[in-house]
Amino acid sequence: MRHRIKGRILGRKASHRDAMWRNMASSLIKTIRIDPEDKTSPKVAGRITTTLPKAKELRPYVEKIITLAKKGVVAEEAARPLGTTAARNTAEWKAWRDSDKWQKWNAAIAPAVNARRKAFSLLRDKDALEILFTDVAKRFETRNGGYLRIVRLPKVRLGDAGQLAFVEFVGTHDRVKTRRAPAPVVVPAAESSEAPAE
Repeated sequence: MRHRIKGRILGRKASHRDAMWRNMASSLIKTIRIDPEDKTSPKVAGRITTTLPKAKELRPYVEKIITLAKKGVVAEEAARPLGTTAARNTAEWKAWRDSDKWQKWNAAIAPAVNARRKAFSLLRDKDALEILFTDVAKRFETRNGGYLRIVRLPKVRLGDAGQLAFVEFVGTHDRVKTRRAPAPVVVPAAESSEAPAE
């Protein structure tokens, strides 16, 4: 029995599952940028269709990567004032490189580099990594978790009747809850004003 064992096997070996999560995560992140002239680009930005069990396993995988990217972007912003705009190997750059400012910049940029390396080891796709750190991390900088939504589809996959679902980023297809206007309150007028004058 598999008591207290986390995760779904999905009929695959561990290496196959890891490759599948990488591919699905990078596909989901790449769908944010759509080229309207490309016929193979997705119809809806930030959404992929898969089976429900895969979607439930994919969501925490991608959300951890997004949180990692957010921390990396914060570290990059903190290190930016300590950096230099001089071209590499110029006299100004060499003076900055030998100064104490470089040591501070190096210590400040280290968490950002670490975050990029960890995210790349989980995605293995340079294009997806660039989109993750430029678009996705900026988009969710004020949100603490819950970056993805799973929407069950009312149809099953032809062939094996697998339950299908969307995995999409939150914030683009949200339902806007509108408040109803309060019902008008009818206040009866005073009886003396309604009585006809004789």
